[in-house]
Amino acid sequence: MDLNRKEFIKRLGLFSAGAIVAPGFIAGCGAKETDELFFDFSLAEWSFHQPLFDGKITHMDFPSVAKEKFDIQAVEYVNQFFKDKAKDTSYLDELNKRCNDLGVDQLLIMVDGEGDLAVNDNKARNEAITNHYKWIEAANYLGCHSIRVNLFGDGTKDEIKTAAVDSLGKLAEYATDYDVNVIVENHGGWSSDADWLVGVMKQVDMDNCGTLPDFGNFCIEREGGARWEAQCIEEYDRYDGVQKMMPYAKGVSAKSYAFNEQGQETTIDYKKMLQIVKDAGFNGHIGIEYEGQELSPEEGVRATKKLLTTLGQEIA
Repeated sequence: MDLNRKEFIKRLGLFSAGAIVAPGFIAGCGAKETDELFFDFSLAEWSFHQPLFDGKITHMDFPSVAKEKFDIQAVEYVNQFFKDKAKDTSYLDELNKRCNDLGVDQLLIMVDGEGDLAVNDNKARNEAITNHYKWIEAANYLGCHSIRVNLFGDGTKDEIKTAAVDSLGKLAEYATDYDVNVIVENHGGWSSDADWLVGVMKQVDMDNCGTLPDFGNFCIEREGGARWEAQCIEEYDRYDGVQKMMPYAKGVSAKSYAFNEQGQETTIDYKKMLQIVKDAGFNGHIGIEYEGQELSPEEGVRATKKLLTTLGQEIA
């Protein structure tokens, strides 16, 4: 990083009288500023994965975090943080009540850990498909428009594609009765190859099956085959990838990692990305998903929102 953490926060206007601003402070961008943007903000729960894993906040707290700390009125959930609650209507009723009271929209559930949808083994694949049904039902109960799924599998590129088309088709058909979309993020493996993923979308060819373009996560292969930890050895061009995925997009994920002293994201050309999104005619929610290490989750989310607001106003 080009400057120390305290100085960076000062330049963002988030530092006052020697302390971080109070949680209720709407930092960087007020509600009036967003009126000038071509998109709406949402907040991805994964931005707060460490505090959630550490027990500093709970899933039930997340909607109030989005609204009260950042003035963001739409949320994107991760099923890991309420994994045993998909069929717990009492829990879901309380979540609905809190969001209704706050005026927060529940947009989607990112589903992980329910089995690989692109494996060749028919039994394992069908079990994974069935495991996802409860999240489609939960999404409907919460008023979410989509669930996000992964397309991990085994075999050749074409074999994984065939399995992925089978799973997505079955899930999208099931989700039709619940008015829910089944969407795929570029999330490692072949899903990060936009040409491959677009080919999958074309073969499935269902209105409620689409994509969730992520500004990051374009690594197709990692050393030793590890999904996340190992070094990336093959990467798809992120700008070309987002552009190709946008015609099928039901949402957009603004991944961020690090910022320089001017408040620019140092890994991704955000202005170029936003122009791609705008040129595609997208005017829905862009979800902030901070994954950096140099700033806290709160500071990273504020920095990302401030940058998106500034650039969004420039290209509106």
